[in-house]
Parts: sequence; C-alpha cells; structure tokens
Amino acid sequence: QVTLVDSGGGLVQPGGSLRLSCEASGRTFGRYAMGWFRQVPGKEREFLAVISRSGIITSADSVKGRFTISRDNTKNTVSLQMNGLKPEDTAAYYCAATFFVRAGRRVDDYEDWGQGTQVTVSS
Repeated sequence: QVTLVDSGGGLVQPGGSLRLSCEASGRTFGRYAMGWFRQVPGKEREFLAVISRSGIITSADSVKGRFTISRDNTKNTVSLQMNGLKPEDTAAYYCAATFFVRAGRRVDDYEDWGQGTQVTVSS
C-alpha cells in the first residue's frame, strides 16, 4: 500500500499549462504502475494516462499530444504535464497506484488513490 498526495491544480486560462504532481510514501514506489484520472461531478472517473514500472506510457486518445505523464523513482513522484488546456479539461484530477496491473486503464485496476486536485480552465 502507498499513500498518495496530489498537488499542482489551480485556475488557468484556456490554452495554458499546468503540471500536476503526486508524491507517494513508501520504499516500493518503483514497483507500482502509476496512473492519472479525472472526474467531473456526476460523471464516471476518466482514465488519462498510465506509466508502468518500466516506464512504458499509455495515454487516452482524448489527451494524447497534450498531456504527458512521467515518473521519478528517486523522488517517489509521478507528474502530469498538461498543455493546451481547454475548458472541458476542468475536473478534479487524481493519481493512482497499482501493484498488480501492468498498465491499468480502469478505476478498478488501482488499489490506492490520491485525494485529488482541482483544475479549472476558464477565462
């Protein structure tokens, strides 16, 4: 089990950028695949991207080319660089960790979740 703390959200204008970070506790961070999801009230949590233990990245088509996931195993962190933000990107963003699934795209693939960080894209 890992404890995850999300940060980096905020208010940004359309076309702007934000970098979200997620810091994990524990000494086995490198053994987890790490993902990012987002959720709008009243809707299901949406997969954005996952980075496997070996660094292989899978991204959702909706954010491919705009959002980039990365990890730093020396700092126990996973980040999501978001460029070209649109109003429809407004949501609560969550990082998640899975020990058992190599590159999960489903909410149920993940055992541990951050508390979420709000991103609002508006002029």
